[in-house]
Amino acid sequence: MKLRNIILSSTIILSSLAAGAQNEQEKTELTFVPHWYIQGQFGAQETLGETSFGRLISPNAQIGVGYRFNPYIGLRLAVNAWQSKGAFELEGSSNTYKWNYVAPTIDVMADLTNIIGGYKERCISAGIFAGVGANIGFSNDEALDVKNKLMAHQPAIDGLPLYWDGTKVKFMGKFGIYADYNINSRLSAGIELNANMLHDAYNSKQAHNLDWYFNGLVGVKYALGKTSEKKTVVVPAIAPTTVHDTVYVDRVVEKEVPCTNKAEKRYAIRRDVFFTISKTKISDKEMQKIEDVADFLKKNPESNVFITGYADKGTGSMSLNLRLSKQRANAVANILTDKYGIASERLIVESMDKHAEQPFTEAAKNRVAICIVE
Repeated sequence: MKLRNIILSSTIILSSLAAGAQNEQEKTELTFVPHWYIQGQFGAQETLGETSFGRLISPNAQIGVGYRFNPYIGLRLAVNAWQSKGAFELEGSSNTYKWNYVAPTIDVMADLTNIIGGYKERCISAGIFAGVGANIGFSNDEALDVKNKLMAHQPAIDGLPLYWDGTKVKFMGKFGIYADYNINSRLSAGIELNANMLHDAYNSKQAHNLDWYFNGLVGVKYALGKTSEKKTVVVPAIAPTTVHDTVYVDRVVEKEVPCTNKAEKRYAIRRDVFFTISKTKISDKEMQKIEDVADFLKKNPESNVFITGYADKGTGSMSLNLRLSKQRANAVANILTDKYGIASERLIVESMDKHAEQPFTEAAKNRVAICIVE
């Protein structure tokens, strides 16, 4: 009889291992690789002034070198330069003048497409940035000519009271948006719009507010090294089980019998607590499932419950999904301890990681916390 039990048990174990091997799946994942890049851009600048739009357009260029720490955030050292323009209008007479500058800045770059939609291969990526730096102005001779001309005709009026000469360094702030078309994994072409704010003296006039100039740029960006790599991982598929499908082999009479109360004490039950999209609140309908788990735990004080939270990977970013999966598992655990008085040491609370396989093929069902009692 014992030999027969051993043979039967071995057959069951081997069958389970074979089924587990069949459930294993290979999955290819795209992994971000931190990298340096260089960037060159050319465009035009419009300096904000008291004149009609378009009169103060001048050429503009920018070069940059940056580093992407992760799919979401990077830093860039950008040097923007060329020319700015100003205008002074008095009694119908308009006088324009230009000067040169170089403006190095440190910019924090945020990739909104990856932050919102998760990291994956895309043709278009877009984001925002902000930075600080210095504007180094020089060659302001034309402003002096305008100032002298105005003073000669109307000595009582100081046309450009904040005129500067030589080299003038001013603190500046900068922010903007960008969009890139990814030609391949390393090369992209893109556009950038940025706004720059400086001290009132930038255009030699006094308006008692900040001076602004706006740049529109087009250019290319090239990564100095690979930006991503693909890895193949083997992940086990999760096979749903229910208490009603559980059977066991009675070692005394050597026959297969359905699950009884005795079997319930020895084998797991499972309850799947489902959530709505982006939510962690438990509905009244799903609360009944938690009550089932609590009742079983109270009747079987030697049992523990494993609670694993999940989120639908096809919706939202990976960081958001990881946070939701953890919050869902904790929500179920809190109900068991706070409402039903189950000791916290009997709860093993887990959540999916970025490599975890989804438990269901239907996306909506993956917004779940799975409770298995053993």
